[in-house]
Amino acid sequence: MASSLLLTLSLLISLIVYSLSSPLSSETILDASEILADTGYLSMSLTLELISDTLFPNSHSLTIFAPSDPAFIATGQPSLPLLQFHFSPIPVSLETLKSLPYGTEIPTMFQGHSLTVTSSPSDDRVSLNNVDITPLPIFDDGFLIIYGIREFFDPDFEVRAPESSFGCGFLRTNSFGNASEALRSGGYSLMAGFLDLQVLEIKKSTMMTVFAPTDQVLGNRLGNFGEYSSIFLRHVVPCRLLWTDLVKFNDGAALPTHLGGFSINITRSGGILMLNGVPVYYPNMYISDWLVVHGLRQVLSVPWEGTQEGIAGATDESGGSIEDYTPDYEF
Repeated sequence: MASSLLLTLSLLISLIVYSLSSPLSSETILDASEILADTGYLSMSLTLELISDTLFPNSHSLTIFAPSDPAFIATGQPSLPLLQFHFSPIPVSLETLKSLPYGTEIPTMFQGHSLTVTSSPSDDRVSLNNVDITPLPIFDDGFLIIYGIREFFDPDFEVRAPESSFGCGFLRTNSFGNASEALRSGGYSLMAGFLDLQVLEIKKSTMMTVFAPTDQVLGNRLGNFGEYSSIFLRHVVPCRLLWTDLVKFNDGAALPTHLGGFSINITRSGGILMLNGVPVYYPNMYISDWLVVHGLRQVLSVPWEGTQEGIAGATDESGGSIEDYTPDYEF
């Protein structure tokens, strides 16, 4: 499964921001160790004090997933790579963890190994590598965040891709709430607003796929209020299409949308899947049993707004070269 590209970008931005701050102080590590010990994570408390100077002496931020004392007893003395697998160089807040879609990868200090989100935004829990984390952080000062887990993560864990249930039909009930929250948390607030306000424009019971442009590019297109409905409806397909479904379409396939007379044409350029000349930037941003959302970096234009001629030499509506934003997947 492709990594969640938006998370990767946000993590890179976070690395830049937090690299400008001071390294984690010994006082912060000591405070965290004391709280770990007081909350029943004595083994991790002692481990943190012992390895902090050598494992992350100059870290500016950190997320730690602390195994319980029984886990340490069952496993014995963990190896250094196994410990590194439980440390991420990014402070990942609980709000962020809850918003991440299934299959999102979170980098760790164990080189070449990432943790994988195995829950979805609609769940009432957060799990990584099929291990639930504590409902609230044990410690959180904005730079160092610690969660508890009942067992050690398995570095050899492999995520199972969500099963495709490609369909164009109707369900009895559904809700846009969780999808809207996922969109807002990822920088797609305007599309979330459309989803909330334009519900009556679409039959509430239909399966659908939403192709969501970012706030930055969509904001540049919102001038005439009368065009809002057109902009929204042209990005909605009355079928549930996972990324694995999209890549199975042949070049030239046309996806009908809720905007009458407007279709989304599938092509490929240099191995990249294109929708009316626009690459999918964030596949499977949100998945439910009736709705899938994919992120875009451009608005899908209607013919009279300009032609779509692929990515060669083109620019996206935020001013950058499309090649700068080409997602890292091929088929």
